[in-house]
Amino acid sequence: QVQLVESGGGLVQPGGSLRLSCAFPRAITSTFSTYTVAWYRQAPGKQRELVAGITPDRTSTYADSVKGRFTISRDSSRKRVLLQMSSLKPEDTALYYCNLPTHGDFQRPSDYWGQGTQVTVSS
Repeated sequence: QVQLVESGGGLVQPGGSLRLSCAFPRAITSTFSTYTVAWYRQAPGKQRELVAGITPDRTSTYADSVKGRFTISRDSSRKRVLLQMSSLKPEDTALYYCNLPTHGDFQRPSDYWGQGTQVTVSS
C-alpha cells in the first residue's frame, strides 16, 4: 500500500497560480525514478479525472482542459512530483490527488489514494 502526500492547495483568484506537491513516502523514495505518477482531480458532483501525468523518462501527458496552463515535473532531489498551475479558472476548482497508475496506465489509477489537496478558484 503506497499513499502519496499531496500539498500546496488553497484559495486563489481566477488567473492566479498555485504549485501542488506530491511527496513520496520514505519507504519507496529509493525507487522514485521508476514510477509513473499522475495528478487527478475531482470536483463536487463530478467523476475523478486525469489532470496530468509523467513517466520515468519525464514524458508528460495533460488533459486538454489544462494544456498550456499546467506543467507537471519531477523533482528527483526531493523525491516529489510537482504540478505548476497557472491561469487558473473557476472550473479548476476540485480536490487534487496524486497517484501511481497501475502499470503506468493513466486510465488505471491505483486503489490507494491520499487525502488530496483542495484547490478553489474564486473571486
